[in-house]
Amino acid sequence: MNVFTKRLKEARTRMGLSQKQLGIQAGLDPSVASPRMNQYEKGTHLPDINTTKKISEVLGVPVAYLYCEDDDLAEVIEGYSRLSECDKQTIKSLLN
Repeated sequence: MNVFTKRLKEARTRMGLSQKQLGIQAGLDPSVASPRMNQYEKGTHLPDINTTKKISEVLGVPVAYLYCEDDDLAEVIEGYSRLSECDKQTIKSLLN
């Protein structure tokens, strides 16, 4: 299982969505939503960047989260995306 498939499945199950529900909400045709998402989660096929953006929007995670190989960093990326702009600036200043 590659990192994308792992993170995709984790985020989808955390949201309580079926593969079909996620696919439909991401704009896939209902007749192919479930098999297509299944292919993405199994790593048989990977979505193009536009589809990945739509999937990440539905899941409420940044695209970078789906591709991050380090579990701790993925958690930071996901948490950072939920911060207010003020808190993001504070984090940035701490890093500098």
